[in-house]
Amino acid sequence: MKKRVIVCLAVVLVCLLALAGTVGYLTFLRSPANPPAEACGNGRAPGAGPVVVAAGASMTRGTQGADWVGALRNRPEFRGYEFVNAGVNGNTSADLLQRVDADVVACDPHAVTLLIGTNDVRDGVPVDQYEDNLGAIVDRIRSRTSARIALMSLPPLGEDLDAGINARLGAYNAVIRETAARNHIDYLPVHEQMADHLRQRGGKGASYDFSFALAYSAAAEHYLLRRSWDEVARGNGLELLVDHIHLSNRGAAIVTATAARWLSTPVGGTA
Repeated sequence: MKKRVIVCLAVVLVCLLALAGTVGYLTFLRSPANPPAEACGNGRAPGAGPVVVAAGASMTRGTQGADWVGALRNRPEFRGYEFVNAGVNGNTSADLLQRVDADVVACDPHAVTLLIGTNDVRDGVPVDQYEDNLGAIVDRIRSRTSARIALMSLPPLGEDLDAGINARLGAYNAVIRETAARNHIDYLPVHEQMADHLRQRGGKGASYDFSFALAYSAAAEHYLLRRSWDEVARGNGLELLVDHIHLSNRGAAIVTATAARWLSTPVGGTA
């Protein structure tokens, strides 16, 4: 009897570890759809349609929350476009600068969106260092490609817009606006649109309270229990973010729509 109990417990433990490993792989390890190594490793094929590279961190990668790049790829007006997902979990602006040649320039893109800086805010990277990194990324893309470039402002961290971390984030978004203006490239007001949505909802949103455990729990609800990212967000007292950083379906829809308007706007137009 005792041996049977031990065997049963061992089987249960193996199953739990397998489930935990599955969530970890789907969330943190698996590649996004059409990453740079796959899309651009051998250069762009002659006669291929317009290439759009979305460069950034985990919000762009779209495995810890809703995949706004995938949603953009599926829009009918962009049939024939190739969307390359150059999002890497945990990246800061310094990390993106290190890989910009391999992951962006090598794709010879027609258009590039940059959504980078959330981890700089979280890690306390000095604002002037962030400004130098962002400027260097833009300079590298401009000097080595003919791509249109759009800088996206950073979404709120948590949904309390008055929280201290969002006050700090404001300085980084000011750098993004100034970098776009100085380089005569486009600025996409993702933060502003999310903030307007949260203000219209009324009331005070949940203060920033991200943790790895919460991110893992949110992913487990989605991948194992098949709950939508919006359902996961609601369960955590949020609306646009599932774990105070990564996007719900509703949050991702704002980013997708903002990027779609820009891509559909002729060069020199207003997105």
